[in-house]
Order: sequence, then C-alpha cells, then structure tokens
Amino acid sequence: MTARADSRSTDPTELYRTKNQLPKETRVQVIALLNQRLADCIDLQTQCKQAHWNVKGPSFIGLHKLFDEINEEVENYVDLIAERVVQLGGIAEGTARVVADRSALDIYPLTLSRGADHVEALSSALAAFGRSVRMGIEEMDELDDMDAADILTEVSRGIDKWVWFVEAHQQGEPTDVEVERPASRPADASESRTSSQVNGRQKRARSAARR
Repeated sequence: MTARADSRSTDPTELYRTKNQLPKETRVQVIALLNQRLADCIDLQTQCKQAHWNVKGPSFIGLHKLFDEINEEVENYVDLIAERVVQLGGIAEGTARVVADRSALDIYPLTLSRGADHVEALSSALAAFGRSVRMGIEEMDELDDMDAADILTEVSRGIDKWVWFVEAHQQGEPTDVEVERPASRPADASESRTSSQVNGRQKRARSAARR
C-alpha cells in the first residue's frame, strides 16, 4: 500500500511573487503567525455553530439566534485573516484537519444542552480567542506589519463585544466590587458638651422625683 504524501503542510519560505513591499523575512513570519490565528478562528466558528444547533431550555430562541449571529461575524474574521495571508504571498491553511492539529482552543463539549452551559462554554472560547488575538497584535507590531495589526485589532474589538453579549446572560449583581461603607463621624466638642448637659438634667430630674 502506497503511503500518501502529507499535503497538510507547506514550505513557509516559498511565497508567491508579490509587489507587496514588506520584506520577505517579515512576510514569512507574519504568514506563519496568522495561519495559527486562522486555525483558532475557524475552530471558534465551529464552536459557535455547535452551540447554535444544540442549545435548549427557556432561553432557546434568544441564544439560538445570538449564537448564529456570532458565527456569521466570526466567519468574517476568518476571511480577514486568511486574505491577509494570501495578500502577503502565502497560502491560507484552513482545512478541517489543519485546524484540528493547530487550534489552541479547548475542545468544545459535545454533550451540552442547557443554555447556561453553552453560555459558559462559548464565552470562555471567545475570551480565549480574544487573548490570542491580542498577542497577535503585539507580534504584528514587532514585525512592523501595521496592516495585519489593524486587522487583528478589528477582530479583537468584535470578539470583546461578543464576549459581553454572551456572558451578560450569566451576570447578576457585581461580585468583584467592594461596597464602601461610610465611616462613622466622630463627635465634635460641642456635641460632647450638649450630650453631657442633657444627661446632667435627666439625672437631676430623677433625683428630685425621688425626694
């Protein structure tokens, strides 16, 4: 039986010719980093669909629609990242098998059904992807690819919004805000004298009543 050649990896130094003015060394590094973010983003998109398909419970309609809306936006992020890879002369590597090998996101639990459980799982996935995107922004800045940094900044803003939309379903009263209680005000001298005078009159009145 003849072994099949592994076509899931490409030579990162072999780029298509382009008039893009970024140095080749820079483009090679940017492409590799963006392909990693691409794998994470595609994985996140499938997790959104998993939640969309399987959510159940009293909040079904609202969450079902929300998860699908997030999926559509994440699909746009996938295109933004993949197209930047191609603009730089690289190959966008986004097949299911590549994504399964590369994604840094946790595996989405397949047995979830309750809305609250999907809210927790998907908000965690969104937040984890958001962290990796912010790391990517710093990496693009260091490589002087301002356009890629700008793309990831747009993605980061969108992800933060979706984290907010999802985790709002599990937020009630603030739990990490310490309530500051007003300090008791010490009595000043005039108050102390007034209190002593009142107490003195009361004692004299009781003494006179006993006589």
